[in-house]
Amino acid sequence: MDDWVRNLLDVDPLALGQMDQDHQSALRRALALRQDVEAFERRWSGPTTDEVPMPTFSWSQLERQLADLAGDPIKSAMARDLVSGTRKLSRFKPPEMVLREILCMTWALLDEGFQPEPGGGAETL
Repeated sequence: MDDWVRNLLDVDPLALGQMDQDHQSALRRALALRQDVEAFERRWSGPTTDEVPMPTFSWSQLERQLADLAGDPIKSAMARDLVSGTRKLSRFKPPEMVLREILCMTWALLDEGFQPEPGGGAETL
């Protein structure tokens, strides 16, 4: 995790009160992300040295495969937004946490009971 994220807990509470709403909201999201990462790291230990790493692939390859697996145009478009959001935050998370998010995206996109509304785009991160 980047040092600037680690240092967020050192923010003076009085300084938080002097920030505008957008900055307060961004700081709260960053703090929540930091707490999520710390909880994940407490639950799952790091890899051992004798493990074989996975083959690498690109974000565009992941997006392409998820869109193809989704099976309908709405879910295919949704795959692009989900991958984009995961990619943006991935640098702040351990690789295994990103893997877990990819698995959850796949599960949601393949869930036949989940039918998103047309034109109901994902929230921008």
